[in-house]
Amino acid sequence: MTLDFVCQDITKMKVDAIVNAANKQLQGGSGVCGAIFKAAGWQNLQDECDRLAPIKTGEAVVTSGGKLTASYIIHTAGPIYQQEKIQAASLLAACYHNSLKKAVEKNCHSIAFPLISTGVYGFPQEEAVNIAVKTIRQFLLKNELAVYLVFFDQTLFEKSQKLV
Repeated sequence: MTLDFVCQDITKMKVDAIVNAANKQLQGGSGVCGAIFKAAGWQNLQDECDRLAPIKTGEAVVTSGGKLTASYIIHTAGPIYQQEKIQAASLLAACYHNSLKKAVEKNCHSIAFPLISTGVYGFPQEEAVNIAVKTIRQFLLKNELAVYLVFFDQTLFEKSQKLV
């Protein structure tokens, strides 16, 4: 269906599922992960995550959306760029692909992604945007889904729109 770029708080997106840029232990953290845990209800979400952890880099698992308007949170563990440099691009693509597959399995019609692994995991932003867009567009060739790439920073949002 569609891929749109938006600049807003991912926790306020009116979609069926949002994606959490998680760690492999599925522990609530900082950045977008912390914002999602806080908005969804930290302890209940952590309890759900504890039952699913650990996951491998590139994998995705699903929990309820808790207090969010989204029905589901899809947690995916992105690559730490400096540690997984050789495989980083393919692992990042797997994050997007596996998250999209989980959304389809849950009969979602819409999903919102943050820019995975570009915060503390150090993935170069321009490369990450290109990988996200390529992977999402390829998936949308065979699947009906409204996909949003959500940016919290206006400058990065504008820069990313120019890249594509």
